[in-house]
Formats: sequence, C-alpha cells, structure tokens
Amino acid sequence: MVRCNLSRLMGEKRVRFMDVARATGISRNMLSKLYYDKAQRVDLGDVQKLCKYFDCGVGELFEAVAKKK
Repeated sequence: MVRCNLSRLMGEKRVRFMDVARATGISRNMLSKLYYDKAQRVDLGDVQKLCKYFDCGVGELFEAVAKKK
C-alpha cells in the first residue's frame, strides 16, 4: 500500500488547499483525495508539481507501508 504524506507536508508548511491549488494548478478535488489518502491514481505531472512546491522528493511525498490486516 502507498501512503501519501500531503497532510503532513501541508501542516508543516501551514498552507491550505487553495494555496497549494493556486501555486500548482492541481484541482482542490485531487488535493483533497491525496490529503485524505483516498486517491486511486495520481498524474506524474501532479507529483512533480507537489514535489517542487514542497521542495521534497517523491519518497517524502509518498511512502510504501505494509497493508493492514
């Protein structure tokens, strides 16, 4: 399972969905899905934009975790 750390990154930077959406061009709906770890698919362009915005690597934005039983 892959976990998205967008909520942690947004909290550390103290930004809102609208701030990230305006700066990256990613829809609020997609950001919400990533924030709440509900996204099934993510465009690589969006991943690149988020990594650039948060000045992080893909491994900091997403992480592989063991599936809960």
